[in-house]
Amino acid sequence: MADDAATKREKLIAHMSAERGYLPKPWHYVAEHDVDFLQAYNDLYERSLNDGQALPIKVRELVCLAILCHRGMEGAAVVHAERALKYGATMQELLEAVETMIIPGGAPTFVTGLLALMKIVEQQKEKAAAAK
Repeated sequence: MADDAATKREKLIAHMSAERGYLPKPWHYVAEHDVDFLQAYNDLYERSLNDGQALPIKVRELVCLAILCHRGMEGAAVVHAERALKYGATMQELLEAVETMIIPGGAPTFVTGLLALMKIVEQQKEKAAAAK
């Protein structure tokens, strides 16, 4: 029985890490102590952040980007902006999403979005330089 739980935990962690490109340490803790809860969370995550009936992944990720910027969560905003890019968004679409934030979210939200985009651009430059 313990082996089944360990296998389930390892598979879930591997799946979540592959899908997101990372897995925060707190999720590892939950996996260790309540893997069924983490599975339920991941099911909800995948249901809400994958293609819906009308909204494609990139649009859903732009919504996440806006909310995370409003909450001041630059690191998480970067992750979701990168996921939007992975699923077809352009840097121009990301910029326009960030520009849209200034009225309902104010300057702090706008700046958080800009910092997230600047981080992505910097990472892209580093990858390009490393590839040379």
